[in-house]
Amino acid sequence: QVQLVESGGGLVQPGGSLRLSCAASGFTLDFYDIGWFRQAPGKEREGVSCISSSDGSTSYADSVKGRFTISRDNAKNTVYLQMNSLKPEDTAVYYCATDPSFRCLYYNDYDPAFWGQGTQVTVSS
Repeated sequence: QVQLVESGGGLVQPGGSLRLSCAASGFTLDFYDIGWFRQAPGKEREGVSCISSSDGSTSYADSVKGRFTISRDNAKNTVYLQMNSLKPEDTAVYYCATDPSFRCLYYNDYDPAFWGQGTQVTVSS
């Protein structure tokens, strides 16, 4: 059974950091491009970042460039999202997602089939 489980969310003050994890079971992450997405209340879901399976190349939304870093640990079958210099506008539920056809090249224009349950990130003083 394919499963993605996010963890690491929480409440943090502006300027703080969090590291989100996306652990996979039922399949090997090595062969999949993995995307991080977020959805804030009353807003559409947006792509935040993506990491390629082929060469490890990464993509970021303009709003998080220079602050967020995506990485993968294939030995742990886990993808991470390191979030630094957090802002109140980063408050959202964060999800990781993938499927066999998902590619970072179009991660903002494609709806992956496999999603985790999400983890809440709240940035507030």
